[in-house]
Amino acid sequence: MIASSLTEEYITAQLRQVGAGTPAADYAEIEVESEALLRCAAVLVPLIYFEGAWHILYTRRAERMLSHQGQVSFPGGACDEGEATPEQTALREAQEEIGLHPEDVRLLGRLNTMITISSFRVTPVVGVVPWPYAFRVQNAEVARVFTIPLLWLADTHNRWDFPFPGRARSLIVYHPFDGEMLWGATARMTVDFLALLGFR
Repeated sequence: MIASSLTEEYITAQLRQVGAGTPAADYAEIEVESEALLRCAAVLVPLIYFEGAWHILYTRRAERMLSHQGQVSFPGGACDEGEATPEQTALREAQEEIGLHPEDVRLLGRLNTMITISSFRVTPVVGVVPWPYAFRVQNAEVARVFTIPLLWLADTHNRWDFPFPGRARSLIVYHPFDGEMLWGATARMTVDFLALLGFR
């Protein structure tokens, strides 16, 4: 993959493959006994272009949260009643968590869904966010908003896999960047996105 080929048009074209069923099957962190036990959720994978390169925006969850305290994540959460698409959920959550107005996001497509260890079926939605942007962070939920260069994330020297004992799946952990540790489901979504773009 050549960095200069990472145009918005190319990224959009690659994301269209998800709907066509070209990528690998959806990823599950746990064995699913019944689809009825899974809860709907969506996250926004925000892309930002500045200093001549793409970056991905992340949040660090507040320590006072009931679950996943202090972990790096994408803006997102559980689907509300009446929401018909993952895009609606992802954009609503991003507005609530970091003050990102839905009309300011240029949606490009979706990644494959992921079944998380907390029994959510999460759909990652990719969108471009203008830069600079005046985020309004909801401090009760989010401790920090930050970005990581996409090409740094794509460098396999910056991450490693830990095997789960007794399982074929592995845990992806990135080296710290700007004091933040990216790992788990969010790291898996990131790596899935990078693979879709042609990084291996």
